[in-house]
Amino acid sequence: MALIEDLIKDIADPRLRIQIAGELGKLKARKKFGLVFEEHLPEVVQLLGLAITPGARVAKRGNKAAGFFVAKVVNGKKVLIEPERGGSQETASKDELVVVKRFGEPMYPALLPVDRVTRAQGKPYHALINADNFHALQLLQYCYQGRVDVIYIDPPYNTGARDWKYINNYVDKTDTFRHSKWLSMMKKRLMLARMLLKPEGMMVVTIDDYEVHHLRMLIESEIPGMSVAGVVAVKTSPSGRPTLRGFRTNHEYALFVVTSNAAVIGTLPRSENQTALFKESDEDGSFTWANLRKRGGANTLREARPKQFYHIGVRVGTLRKLVCRGKVRSS
Repeated sequence: MALIEDLIKDIADPRLRIQIAGELGKLKARKKFGLVFEEHLPEVVQLLGLAITPGARVAKRGNKAAGFFVAKVVNGKKVLIEPERGGSQETASKDELVVVKRFGEPMYPALLPVDRVTRAQGKPYHALINADNFHALQLLQYCYQGRVDVIYIDPPYNTGARDWKYINNYVDKTDTFRHSKWLSMMKKRLMLARMLLKPEGMMVVTIDDYEVHHLRMLIESEIPGMSVAGVVAVKTSPSGRPTLRGFRTNHEYALFVVTSNAAVIGTLPRSENQTALFKESDEDGSFTWANLRKRGGANTLREARPKQFYHIGVRVGTLRKLVCRGKVRSS
């Protein structure tokens, strides 16, 4: 696409150049370039406390392969159900069924207090929300939109293990849409999480090698206003974790994501010993003179490593002054 734009600039006829550029603009508006994935919409969530009524979509508890049903008649504790895609009707107990909702269907989530633990008066309090993370993020928008300092996300790593479900089923390594489903799931949740952050807020997402590259592209190309400020490798297993191809990995990644230039990385205050090194000052602040040698540690002096010393020779008369030191700022 970039090559086509360059070729358009070479068209001599200005009228034709404008027309072709206009048609190309329409194509770019319709077609997605860069990270391309199918945005799967039919995710579902189980509403465990919702009463079963005629017309509700339901699923059998513990039987994911059965698919979804529509409740036709509710008679006491018995429910007449019919497969959503057609088939024979059957009767099931209310205790066997749970109401499910697909994305986009109206639902009104609410937080119901379950229990509390009090350890000391006056201390900061914490809330633990047990819910589908998408709907929990939706609910938090009412009170905390644009008010959150830090969001830490530890999503499913999509390694093919039974670590996450999509459309009520586990996603394994044989699923050809595994990456596409994962990206679709992540995009919807990252969009909501972004709305909770302050302008100076930051999001930290941990991930491993399976999806780290897809995740970064998703954040920087699909989530408006978000960018990766830095990536940190986190050592998790010193002995290494074996992979199918023989490599042993001992790390994961933490992506630090920001929404504006107002988010900055803080620094630790210098110790008294460190501050004492910066004895000089000028109009730009304090500094110390540094010689042209490696700084820090016992092996930086010539006497400690005589075989790694390389002198600088100057021919007399060709150089009036050799500058061999420079300023190092304290910040």
